[in-house]
Amino acid sequence: MRVGVVILPEYAWPEAQSIWSEVEGIGFDHAWTYDHLAWRSLKRSPWYSSIPILTAAALATRRIKLGPLVTSPNFRHPVPLAKDVMTLDNISHGRFILGVGAGAPGLDEQIIGASLASPVDRGRRFREFVDIMDALLRNETTDHTGQHYTINEAPMIPGCVQRPRTPFAVAATGKKGIKTAARHAQIWVTNGDSKRFGELSEDEALALAVAQRATLENECREIGRDFSDIATMVNGSVVGENPADSLSSFLAFSRKCADLGFTDLTIHYPRAEGIFAGDREKFRQVMGEALPIVHEM
Repeated sequence: MRVGVVILPEYAWPEAQSIWSEVEGIGFDHAWTYDHLAWRSLKRSPWYSSIPILTAAALATRRIKLGPLVTSPNFRHPVPLAKDVMTLDNISHGRFILGVGAGAPGLDEQIIGASLASPVDRGRRFREFVDIMDALLRNETTDHTGQHYTINEAPMIPGCVQRPRTPFAVAATGKKGIKTAARHAQIWVTNGDSKRFGELSEDEALALAVAQRATLENECREIGRDFSDIATMVNGSVVGENPADSLSSFLAFSRKCADLGFTDLTIHYPRAEGIFAGDREKFRQVMGEALPIVHEM
């Protein structure tokens, strides 16, 4: 099993540089950051832009894979985003992963004065967004006329380092979003119940994630795609009950996820206080001991 870490974009450089270098040294397989203009209870707290952070992180690391978890159409347009992705894939020497999701209604749209999309329209916009990103990152030139986007001869030269394009990590929990993941994802990501962020018990959230995974497998079967081609990733800090508190709890949670058929999990780098708070020294010790064992699961 592979393990990733989510580092919120709240740290000024060089503290952020130290953290990104640290998690690579500990042995994490992938590292992520949130892509929002502001987020939940941290709206009035320091919050930096994900693309520059990921660019700097790509230069501060050598091995670990990097990406947003996740970017969305709430405030991103596919053409400039695709150009950023292509460039980051180049800067990172092919270590970039594009995490994408439909995006929950809230701060991002409010900040830019956008109308809040209905759930149905949000889902349609997301499908179109992912379809366009796929086309942009595969082709030198892309045209598109759709319900939400019009694109005229958008150039994407020289293209991604990774071929045929940068991998997609598609976060989806509903049937229609999972259908999009079946078509385009190299990694599928679940938080359990996206509408009840962190509210379910661990067993409830994992049971829901297993049901979602079964839906993904069925969707792959319907379109003739090999389900084993898609990695399946659980957000452990949301689904689990403090899994990084100790070596035993992290190993137990990791084993549970592996036995349920998941290939990857992520946890959040501990913050000093509030949401995702934790002891950094304990985190370093636990992860340093745990990762070699989890990698064998």
